Amino acid sequence: MLKIRMQRIGRINMPSYRIIVVEHTESTKTGNFTDIVGTYNPRSKERKLDEAKIQHWISVGAQPSATVHNMLISAGILKGKKINVLPAFKAPEVVAEAAPVDSTSSPQAEAPVAEAPVIEEVKEEVKTEENAETPAETPASEAKEETPAPSSA
Repeated sequence: MLKIRMQRIGRINMPSYRIIVVEHTESTKTGNFTDIVGTYNPRSKERKLDEAKIQHWISVGAQPSATVHNMLISAGILKGKKINVLPAFKAPEVVAEAAPVDSTSSPQAEAPVAEAPVIEEVKEEVKTEENAETPAETPASEAKEETPAPSSA
């Protein structure tokens, strides 16, 4: 299938385009285009389109790209509506908000009640771990406590 598309030419920061007819599988930069049907300079908005060649290639079955389609409609070569070439708008994702809090109860009073059982469970686990280790360490710690510290005075 043939496509009518734009091929960028020109220097860096000085774009200009050829309007070419090319096989749709070919890249525009390969240079393997079938025909040149016009030029476009976006800086000066100057367009040179060969209407006879464009009509011929469209009658043969060439499909214009969305941008070229809009350009041809603006030039009056094609009739119809323009195609939106901009990407679809995506609304930003809304973060789910917390449920509304009743005005009679304060959120500060609710937080410790919810956290209290968790803290108590952790403290019980720590105590059981300490109790398991304490009998083995008790004689050594008592021996250190009974030994008087040397005084340097």
